[in-house]
Amino acid sequence: MNPKTYRKILSFFYLPWLIILIISLPTSSFPQPDFPHTPAGKQMAELLRAFNSGKRSHFRSYFREHVAESFRKIAPLERHLAVFSEIYDKNRGFEVHSFPESSEYELTAIVQSKLTGGWNKLRIQVEPDSPHLVAGMGIMMSEPPADIPLSQKLSDEEIVKKLETFVDRLYEADIFSGVVLIAKDGKPLFKKAYGLASKRYNVSNRIDTKFNIGSMNKMFTAVAIAQLVEQEKLSFSDPIGKYLDTEWVKLEIGQEVKISHLLSHTSGLGSFFTDEFMKSSRMLFRNVGDYKPIVSKESLAFKPGAKWKYSNTGFHLLGAIIEKVTGQSYYDYVREHIYKVAGMTNTDAYEMDKPVPNLAMGYEKEFSDEGYTWRNNLFEHTIRGGPAGGGFTTADDLLRFDIAMRTNKLISQESRELLMSPKPELKSPRYGYGFRIKESKTQGRIVGHSGGFTGINAKLSMYLDSGYTVILLSNYSRGIFAVDDKVQNLLQVD
Repeated sequence: MNPKTYRKILSFFYLPWLIILIISLPTSSFPQPDFPHTPAGKQMAELLRAFNSGKRSHFRSYFREHVAESFRKIAPLERHLAVFSEIYDKNRGFEVHSFPESSEYELTAIVQSKLTGGWNKLRIQVEPDSPHLVAGMGIMMSEPPADIPLSQKLSDEEIVKKLETFVDRLYEADIFSGVVLIAKDGKPLFKKAYGLASKRYNVSNRIDTKFNIGSMNKMFTAVAIAQLVEQEKLSFSDPIGKYLDTEWVKLEIGQEVKISHLLSHTSGLGSFFTDEFMKSSRMLFRNVGDYKPIVSKESLAFKPGAKWKYSNTGFHLLGAIIEKVTGQSYYDYVREHIYKVAGMTNTDAYEMDKPVPNLAMGYEKEFSDEGYTWRNNLFEHTIRGGPAGGGFTTADDLLRFDIAMRTNKLISQESRELLMSPKPELKSPRYGYGFRIKESKTQGRIVGHSGGFTGINAKLSMYLDSGYTVILLSNYSRGIFAVDDKVQNLLQVD
């Protein structure tokens, strides 16, 4: 089982622990409540004792002695230990604040991360029969408890100071490596690089280091499509079969799926990251057309426009449509009409077997009883990114893209609004055309995109109403999560 598939399984059984909400650095301790005198309370106490030790040997013993076989069989023991190790690494233990839900056999605890100050819900369920083994457990994000004072509105200077202190702390704990850039009205307020671009050669990340941005390339693909619509070379309502023959998609897919469906992830198509792709040589996939043998086998999971499902295949097909309409390769088109126009001089889908200066290598931790080692992503990554993601850029180039979009340098204001607005009629209330959308009562509309893969984590957030731009680039797996949530907290995003 590949790591990506396994993470999906764990996210179901362990709940979404990967999106733990970061609120603030711990500033003071609070009284530790007594655990309920119930079977669930006793097991929760044992669980936190094992977890807060930080030792895999303790957690292994706990798992073998206190966890029911039905839960243990979800995955091999070493996989459970890997989840424990990563959660501990990101938090360094928890303090219990309260128990909002309690019964004989179920218990929910509000806990705070010792490293980040993040608030989380820890849940445990035990079997009703003695010895009341643990039948399920999970951890997920939580709002801060009602008795914790809300943070006051901060000046930009205070935001920067608190953010720098926070990211320095994460860097020292070796859970962040990359670049953080915060701007207001196009002018940087904070810009700093952390960690190493190459652990092998001990090369530091710099402000101008090129990071892989994963799925963030979808924004560039969407803008390219909007440009072609403005030139009347295609329409959002066109069926994709108008441009792609049966070497690309099955006949019925070409007739039913529209360009708007691809842009909004409502086509019913899935992802080309199939077992066939994962087992194939990366050398086979360098150009857009190289994916035909895999993409052409896909079928629709639902009627186009009936529901939302994230689709890498959909955006790859948009790249093929761009090539068909323009007569250029996808790479040449976006380089000429997006990167060059916006002034993005350090952005491209660089080929991984070519020497590219100042390029960050991606890394993931591998844990053991002795600690952790690092594994790079060179043999998991595509040899070249494309319309769905996998390209490289810098923090400054993403700021230039942000400015170019706000000033209508790439597309008109009307087209920009179309891309950055929800599409409820297509069952896409939080995603426009290539841009994720969040409506905040405090900050207004926030649009952008994130990207993630082994050794890759990045995000661009454009605060359209308040003028902020937040750019986070990391060459660690899940490296930006804590920083991203901290920024939202400092900006009081609700």
